[in-house]
Amino acid sequence: MKPVMKMTVDLADRRKNAAEAKALLLQKFKAGIDPNDPAAIARAAERKAVAEARAVREEARRREREAAAAAKAIADEEARKAAIAEAAAAEVRREEAERLAAEEAVADEARKKAARDERYAARKLRKQQGDQHYQPGRKSGRY
Repeated sequence: MKPVMKMTVDLADRRKNAAEAKALLLQKFKAGIDPNDPAAIARAAERKAVAEARAVREEARRREREAAAAAKAIADEEARKAAIAEAAAAEVRREEAERLAAEEAVADEARKKAARDERYAARKLRKQQGDQHYQPGRKSGRY
C-alpha cells in the first residue's frame, strides 16, 4: 500500500488560483470580440436570420389571432341576432296564446250566458204554461 499524501493548499493559494482563472477568462473573452473575425460575422448573421424568422412567425401568429377574433366576433353577432329573433318569435307566440285564451274565455262566457238564458227562458215558459210543480224559491230537487 502506498501512503496517501495529503496536499495542503492554504487560502492565499486558492485566492491566487481563482484570480488567475478569472484573468484568463477575461483575456479569452476580449480576444473573441474581434469584429472582423469571419466566425463572429457568421454568428451575427445567423442570429439576425433567426431573429427575422422569429419576427415573421410572430407576425403570422398575430394575424391568425386577429382573424380568429374577427370570426368569433361575427359568430357572436350572428348568435346575438338569432337570440333576438327567437325572443321576438317567442313574444309573438305568447301574445297569440294570450289572444286565443282571451277569445276562448269570451266564447266560454257566451256559452254560459246562452245556457243561463235558456234555463231562464225554460223557467219562464213553464211558469206561463202553469207548471204545477213550479214553485219559486222551493228546493225540491226536481227542477
